[in-house]
Amino acid sequence: MTNSTSNAYKIALKSAIALTQDLKTHPDANEHFEELYQELANENEQMADLLKLLWDDYIAAQRSAAFWQGMSDAEKGLADQVTQSNLQLQRNYMRLMQEQ
Repeated sequence: MTNSTSNAYKIALKSAIALTQDLKTHPDANEHFEELYQELANENEQMADLLKLLWDDYIAAQRSAAFWQGMSDAEKGLADQVTQSNLQLQRNYMRLMQEQ
């Protein structure tokens, strides 16, 4: 593998990784990676297989992170609603106490 080929592989991999930042572009990322995998497999099948394993784990980690980020955002939204509701209840209670 020449240095220019190695650089081309790095660029292709970085491009595929950049596409994984958004779940909507994961299919495009997988297509980019599959092209890279096929090229690399022609030169070194073992290295390509190892990279494929790493890629699959990376994609799973990205999806898991996105899932937990969504859960965290939902939890934050619910906590904010509970806080606002609690503040409104306190205001209502204070207003009721002042009226009596």
